[in-house]
Amino acid sequence: MPDKFVTNLDWNLLRTFVVIVEEGGITAAATRLLRRQPTVSAALARLEAHLGNRLIERGGGTFRLTTAGRALYRECTEIYGAVARLGDLTQAATKYLTGHVQILLASYVVTPILDRTLADFHRIYPDVTFEIRVETSREVLSGVMDKTAPLGICLLNRHPARLNVDHIYREYFGFFCGPPHPLYGRKELEIGDLRGLAAVSFDTDSMDDALRPVAIFRRDNELDQNIVGSSSHLEEVRRMIACGLGIGPLPLHVVRQDITAGTLWRLPPYASPPAVDIHLVTNPASRLSRAEAKFINVLKRGIAAASLAERTYDGTLPATLPRDAGAAAQSRAGK
Repeated sequence: MPDKFVTNLDWNLLRTFVVIVEEGGITAAATRLLRRQPTVSAALARLEAHLGNRLIERGGGTFRLTTAGRALYRECTEIYGAVARLGDLTQAATKYLTGHVQILLASYVVTPILDRTLADFHRIYPDVTFEIRVETSREVLSGVMDKTAPLGICLLNRHPARLNVDHIYREYFGFFCGPPHPLYGRKELEIGDLRGLAAVSFDTDSMDDALRPVAIFRRDNELDQNIVGSSSHLEEVRRMIACGLGIGPLPLHVVRQDITAGTLWRLPPYASPPAVDIHLVTNPASRLSRAEAKFINVLKRGIAAASLAERTYDGTLPATLPRDAGAAAQSRAGK
């Protein structure tokens, strides 16, 4: 019976189903697949008929996965991840390392550890290709958990079950305003001067999400009452702050050039700003290609080669890691 089911199943229907779920609707899926909407709708209906279950509740403005649909989507993402790595598996017996490494990255991860790992790895294994996708920290975790990506670098609110976590670096968030803001250029301000002002922040700036330390600071200092703008991308939060929409938090070491250029003005707190940790997350249940496994190992060695103090950025991020730490990671890259 299982053999007949597999033989009769049109595997293209599974791909269509995954795209429908990812795009959140049949019309958007049709656009991505370069097909007509009725064709995509008919494909979904054929898959439901073949499985004997309704996968998506739709109609009347409703689009929601059923229990069966959620289960199928989880399995499809695992199938997709396995198929995507078939090409790499054929390289296992070859002398040279080839393959493709996908990295899911939270918005604006800035650390010489990652930069050096990419540079050294490419020098030693020039035939390995890379894809870096910027997502929210929650989407990064989801991709690694679902095994659709071999590794992710993101902020964490809590240690995720069933995933391996390595602490890459710590950054501190200061509060800033832009040239149009009334506080721009003012010195000797106190935290009380910020209360009640319009503010912008990140979508993850909440008590139960990745930027919990920043959310706690806002709450404790009554800075969370008038949020006028938000984004999941650091560049857009910085844009809104610089344009004068409101005050907002940004990593100190990331925006030091903006401070020097005068496009941002730092506000209180000047001492003990909120600290946020950035982590490498991997899934021990994932079947990694040789290139993926090698890159993860080299990145972990680079992390371990530097002390936590050297991986803590307070706004004076060094141009490079200490030479001995970098050389240690580089010398082991080819092992």
